[in-house]
Parts: sequence; C-alpha cells; structure tokens
Amino acid sequence: MEQSENLFITSLVKFTVMRILKLATALPEKEYSTEKLLKTFPCQLPEGVRGNVLNLGVSKRHLIDHAAPSEDMSEEGVVNVCSEACEKALQKNGLSAKDIGYFVAAYDANPFLSPGLSHLLVREIGFNPYIQHVNAQGTASIAFPKALELAENYLTAHAKKYVLICVSGVSSYWFQNQVQGIRDVMEIRRINAIKDETKRRVELRKWVAAMEFFLFGDGAAACVVANEGEGLEVKKSVEVTNVEKEDYLAGYARLAGSNQPFTFCFHSHLDKRIPELGVKYSSLALERLLGKNAVEAIKAAKKWAVHTGSEKILNRIAGIQGIPYGKIRESHEVLKEYGNLAGASLPFILERIVSTSKLNEDDAVLMLGYGWGFSASASLLEYNK
Repeated sequence: MEQSENLFITSLVKFTVMRILKLATALPEKEYSTEKLLKTFPCQLPEGVRGNVLNLGVSKRHLIDHAAPSEDMSEEGVVNVCSEACEKALQKNGLSAKDIGYFVAAYDANPFLSPGLSHLLVREIGFNPYIQHVNAQGTASIAFPKALELAENYLTAHAKKYVLICVSGVSSYWFQNQVQGIRDVMEIRRINAIKDETKRRVELRKWVAAMEFFLFGDGAAACVVANEGEGLEVKKSVEVTNVEKEDYLAGYARLAGSNQPFTFCFHSHLDKRIPELGVKYSSLALERLLGKNAVEAIKAAKKWAVHTGSEKILNRIAGIQGIPYGKIRESHEVLKEYGNLAGASLPFILERIVSTSKLNEDDAVLMLGYGWGFSASASLLEYNK
C-alpha cells in the first residue's frame, strides 16, 4: 500500500520475555439497556436515528452515573471502579501492592485534569506514596498498547520487578452530559440536505452526541506485566499515527471556551470517515507488524482482540482481513454487553479470551486498536506457560 510522506510509524521490538499475566475487569453497579436509554434520552428520536442507535451493536452498558449534572461530577466513581480492577488483578496474580515496582494509569476522561488518575489511585490501592507511577492520558483506544510500551521500558531496567497497568474506559463524564438540553435530533439525510453550513454543523453535532451517548459504556481493566510467569508474551508491537497531517480531526475531544467566566465546554467529534480510517490504519499496522508472513500469521492466529469501535467497523475489519467470526467473537461480545470501552476494550477482550478459550502453548493472539489520534496499534501476542 502506498504511504504518504507524512507517514509516521514506530516499530517496537519487544523483549520476548515480557508477559501480560492475569487480567481483571471491573464495572460500575448501574446497568442500562439500549431500550431503557432510548426512553430516558432528552428528546424522542426519529425512526432513522433510532435505527442508527440499534445498528451500533450495543445492547447494554454500565454507567457510573447516568446523565449527572456537570457540576456534580465527582472523581469517586472512576477511582472506585479502577481501584476495584487493580485489586482484583493483584489478587488473581497472588500479589499485593508492595510487590509492584511501577504503576501505569491510562485514561481519557477524569473530572480532574490534574492531578492525574495515577495520583488519585496510589493510596486507594495501598501503594507506598514513594512508588514510581505515570499517567497516560489522551491515548484513547490504543491506551493499552501504549501502557505496555511504558511497562517494557521499566522492565528493561528492572528485570525482576512487576508492573501494574490500569486502563480506565470511563467515558460517561463526557458523553452523558453533552446531550443535556437537546430538544431534537435530525436524521442524517435531512442534515445532509441543509444548505446553511453553520446550521448543518450544529445538527451534525447533535447527531454525533446522540451516537456517543448510546455507543460508549464505563469500565476499567487492570493487569500485571512481568518478564516471567504464565501469560501472553508480547512478541512485537507497531503503531501508526497521522498518515495524513490532519487525520486527527476525524475524531477528537477538546475543551472550548464559554461566554461565562471560569467555565469551559466539552466538544467531541466523530467524522463519517472513521470506519474508513479505522480499516486503513489497521491494515497499515498489521502490514508493518507481520511483514512478508502476514497471510500465514493471520491464518494461524488462534484469536483476535479488536477494539470495539462499532459493529460496522468490526465487521469491515473481519471481512478485509478474512477473520472467521469464531476468532473475533469476544470483541463482538464485549461491544454488545458493555459498549465501546475506549482504551479498556482491549484488556476486556483479552481477559475474556484467556478465561474462556482453551489457549495452548504458543497459540498466537493478534491485538488491534484504532481510533482518535488518528492512530492504530497492532500487537502479536503468544501464550506461554
């Protein structure tokens, strides 16, 4: 595939001993079906928009606090669900907080812009206040591969240590609040027919906000990474970002100024190009990851962990790469049961693969993330005892 001169790809050759040990997940207590959310949406949606919602592939999701007023946003919910995932991961690996040498917290949404999530979790989990820790914010759907990169850097210098990774997929702080006050949402065909560009942009923003409201769920995942032990060995990872200079504008979340003192607005955007870009970037990452052995490696992979962007994107990637449903089933299940969990989707899927599939020695798992950035990451994992 021809690549733009702006292509920026990094290839990270991993130490063959670094392994993802046991993973754990945690969810908020409150669960909402899509049908229930349709009834509680601020306005009645036209049939065409309802059809768009149902085609996302999400039947239910867990949310920290559905549609809480923005002034009531608290860090308590995200801290609780993340600390639960971390404590479960430590327990499953037979470890305690004192056994961890380095802590990585990856996230996007958090009521606090600063301090970061790792700062809030250090004492909650029971770490010594002098533990080394780092925040990875804004990496969206490739947060888990990026956290693994940080873990590898630490383990290269501290071969006998353990790293705890926590990935927050809590997005309701963004997407549940931004629909408040919406009184109508137009169908896409009507939006496209609007002549006035400003009005068309406003109506499109409302449609996007509605899709995000129903697509995303809340959850957190955690795992222990080390150079020894039974688990998924990280053989190699690659990342591709901004093939074209302004591809990042296809999907983003940003703060915007307000005409009120001391206040800011949240603005997110999902472009219609995202399915196309998701497929394009995923293909680029896989090509760089697998090289000349791509056809054989794809065929030989026991399982695929593919980010839960939407059912449409999952189906398109599976079709292009020739992935049988049985090998990508867990990605569909996580999307259907929990919604798009942003960066937490990949460890959620891996946890399900490891706990429900009978992986044998040297079985390969291909992990694929894509999304805002615009970025994609591909990893070759191998199960080893």
